[in-house]
Amino acid sequence: MKISHIEHIGIAVPNLEEAIKYYETVLGLKCYKQEVVEDQKVTTAFFQVGDTKIELLEATCPESTIAKFIEKNGGRGGMHHMAFAVEDGVANALEEVQEKGVKVIDKAPRGGADGLQIAFLHPKSTEAVLTELCEDPRKK
Repeated sequence: MKISHIEHIGIAVPNLEEAIKYYETVLGLKCYKQEVVEDQKVTTAFFQVGDTKIELLEATCPESTIAKFIEKNGGRGGMHHMAFAVEDGVANALEEVQEKGVKVIDKAPRGGADGLQIAFLHPKSTEAVLTELCEDPRKK
């Protein structure tokens, strides 16, 4: 597996509009896209920072993993996951990490936010950091 860069850092937020306001007003970043990802039960907002994106995630229902994350975190948001862009495809990367004994959440790539193919690795196998593998958008 060849990682090209950190594709994005996912941050769970209890209120997307308030979080966007902070990133735009205080940090001077510009939200370039908002998107609902139905199968993940989230609304996302993206900010570009150099080669890396910040992905804000707000739950669309109480059953969302983001809602559960925020509840476990005392109602506050926080860093949810780290996503790496892989040059040789998500399917190949998944196969490689499984051969090395890594527990995966997704056994096959699936569609994610920003039009990318993604797969998650289980934090029990990744030093307690929920890790996402993404197709490299520069290779699309």
